[in-house]
Amino acid sequence: MSRSASARANRRGEPPPSPEPLPSPALDSHTHLDIVLGERPAGDEHGEWASDDDVDAEVAAAAAVNVTRLVQVGVDVPSSRWSARLAERHPNVLAAVALHPNEAGAGAADDTALAEIDRLAALPRVRAVGETGLDRYRTGPEGWAAQESSFRAHIEIAKRHGIALIIHDRDAHEEILRVLDDAGAPDRTVFHCFSGDADFARACVERGFVLSFAGTLTFGNAGYLREAAALTPVDQLLVETDSPFLTPMPHRGRPNASRLVPHTVRALAEVTGADLEELCRRLTATGERVFGSWG
Repeated sequence: MSRSASARANRRGEPPPSPEPLPSPALDSHTHLDIVLGERPAGDEHGEWASDDDVDAEVAAAAAVNVTRLVQVGVDVPSSRWSARLAERHPNVLAAVALHPNEAGAGAADDTALAEIDRLAALPRVRAVGETGLDRYRTGPEGWAAQESSFRAHIEIAKRHGIALIIHDRDAHEEILRVLDDAGAPDRTVFHCFSGDADFARACVERGFVLSFAGTLTFGNAGYLREAAALTPVDQLLVETDSPFLTPMPHRGRPNASRLVPHTVRALAEVTGADLEELCRRLTATGERVFGSWG
């Protein structure tokens, strides 16, 4: 399934109701508001994909349940530009910019595109390079060399600008660690939508990486993720939606949004045994350590 088709599939059905607010502010460390609010028309490089009013309403709905900080993540040059513009305009939003591994595997990570990501990464409210990494699920072997070259270029961009790296890892755990060990990971490295087991989590934690858990943590068949989360130090944990994808239980299969983060935070509190209010505070502190202040 293409990314566009997957996005359309994740927008089917009625949006779930907002959950009970969290007792203390928390964050969504990875969202795609441009996709949540409607994919841009095919071939439209520069047009706006959602009105300011629609974006503001989405951000306000998250704030109403105490999800007051969002990281809007780009996956190609147009969405990275859009993300940077949104972060500049909106105090609740910071941006990450990158060429997604599957974009890179399809040949999109040319010198011109990488130079634009480098330019955007210097902007004051762009606080991460990502999502970048490796994807062995949607990209076949013919695209793996291009993916790795792009990944290495993104690592260097993040280090050059002194900002965080957000990693997309799909069926590529050992390859990701190999590249990070060889290239030298940035000081602040986040595994978006962590998908590994306890052994892989230990390998990441030992390297000082931050593991961000999405709605998949709540799925019935995700015991291995709950084991991984349980052994991760609280100051190396983040939460995210990856919205509109990976909607947490009890709304799996319906459109995801940042306002649904409380479901995952509550699941993480149960898994780790942490007090919910204290966990919210620790997640917020980690978010600010990784991305800087939203203020």
